[in-house]
Amino acid sequence: MLKAAIFNIMRYSVHDGPGIRTTVFLKGCPLSCRWCHNPEGISRIPQNIFYADKCINCGGCDKICPTGAREVIGYEISSGELLKEIKKDLIFYEQSGGGVTFSGGEPLYQPDFLLEMLQKCAAEYIHTAIDTSGFCDTDIIIQAAELANLILFDIKFFDEAQHIKYCGVSNKIILENLKALSKTKVNINIRVPVIPEINDDEHEMREICGYIKDMKNITGVNLLPYHNIQSEKYKRLGIEYKMPELSPSLRDAPLASGGDSGYSIYETEKIFEKYFKTKIGG
Repeated sequence: MLKAAIFNIMRYSVHDGPGIRTTVFLKGCPLSCRWCHNPEGISRIPQNIFYADKCINCGGCDKICPTGAREVIGYEISSGELLKEIKKDLIFYEQSGGGVTFSGGEPLYQPDFLLEMLQKCAAEYIHTAIDTSGFCDTDIIIQAAELANLILFDIKFFDEAQHIKYCGVSNKIILENLKALSKTKVNINIRVPVIPEINDDEHEMREICGYIKDMKNITGVNLLPYHNIQSEKYKRLGIEYKMPELSPSLRDAPLASGGDSGYSIYETEKIFEKYFKTKIGG
């Protein structure tokens, strides 16, 4: 029975696939996106997090913190233990058409464990989704696609240089993996984070849309507006938050990058909805 490092199990999730879901966040990610909303999921090892507003300066930091100001994020769990946690919500899956979503971090960064969990869930007739950056070996993502019911596939950029600059790695394997997935029978939902002044220009969005528009197993596109609530997480983890001060991307907010003054997320939605069911938000 395999084990993996996870950092959260979120119940009653409604933004990570159909129905009411349990989202399992696996630790570890090969990308380093500057706007990452889950920085506690980047490292595979447990991390200490500090809530300054809870600290009473009692001097007991070397013991168990009485106020919860210090907390360890991340723990190891076996596939059997995790399945027991997932099955606690079976009634909600059955009534809503939901299931379990494996997210992160990058769930395919711990591939053997993920594949075992997909097999266990399939044996229990639990709908499974994988929320992935697509950055992994092609044979791994194809194996996962053969077992999963849905792939939530993130595309941050089409432009490779920008992807390297803002995410730390090339996107060549990501785009190649998406093309490989498009030849399978698995349902794919594309998720595009819309980051003001970084990837929100018309040219970039049309390039992404042009790449995916003929992929027949894409069931929809979600445009994910930017928000900066994660900046507090970086402070608590003692990690530098490298994003500039940006306003959250709203449906009718002007998007300024690439010289497209006045270009909005609503207009971005129009680009994709010519080909796919498109939604702003998760």
